[in-house]
Amino acid sequence: MNTIAVYNELKQKVTFFYNKLKLIKYEKTKGRKLSIGIVDTITLALYKQASTRQTKKSLWNDFKNQLRCSYKTLVVNINRFFLLALVILLQILRSNRKAAHLIKHTDSTDIPVCLNKNAGYHKTMSALASWGHSGKGLYYGLKLHLTSDLLRKILSFSFTSGGGSERKQFLKLNKDLEGVFVADAGYTSKELEEAFYIENKRILFAKPRKNMKKMMTEFQQKLYDTRMTIELNFRNLKMLYGLITSFPRSIDGYIGNYIYSILAYVLR
Repeated sequence: MNTIAVYNELKQKVTFFYNKLKLIKYEKTKGRKLSIGIVDTITLALYKQASTRQTKKSLWNDFKNQLRCSYKTLVVNINRFFLLALVILLQILRSNRKAAHLIKHTDSTDIPVCLNKNAGYHKTMSALASWGHSGKGLYYGLKLHLTSDLLRKILSFSFTSGGGSERKQFLKLNKDLEGVFVADAGYTSKELEEAFYIENKRILFAKPRKNMKKMMTEFQQKLYDTRMTIELNFRNLKMLYGLITSFPRSIDGYIGNYIYSILAYVLR
């Protein structure tokens, strides 16, 4: 599919939510009209993520002949309207939760904001980022906490610093959800299981740590094996939708990148 076809397909979807959520109220009614409207701005940002363009400059190069604005204006608009993209994303997640599969998964993944060797000099995200640890080792950045169902539909998400607590975020992410929740050993806690449990409504199965004597039933093992679905979500967000970046020069640029990435993914 060529550039224009991808753009037009995304624009159709954005326009649908723009009209449904009445986002026209955020368009300027006084003064000079925006060089790029809200629909086109959000669509361009989603195109950047879905086409794995690493920078806004490469996005600009794709569309500079069609756009009637400067590169700086494009960057400012994309960073400005990520909150409206978040409004669209939250609407989609509300819809996903209403029709979610009984089995759900919660996990977190690392989001480095720069190379480890540059962490001491990194200023842009210093107020939000911190050192964290993942399966790949230490990193400096944020952590994405996410709940999705067996069909890989994203239901809720949050961001913390790299050292953020998985267990605390688990309760926040899933406070309004019901079903059978599956998590890895990082969520193993008797207190968490008891606090989360509601009879006939929801239960948490967290995988026992290797040093625990607790034995898994065959049913529990099959549940744990379904966790690969949320890992696929993380992999696709990072590899195909540009979740990880170190190019933005502002907090809005970083956060906008993450929101646009997740929105482009759920609109796929």
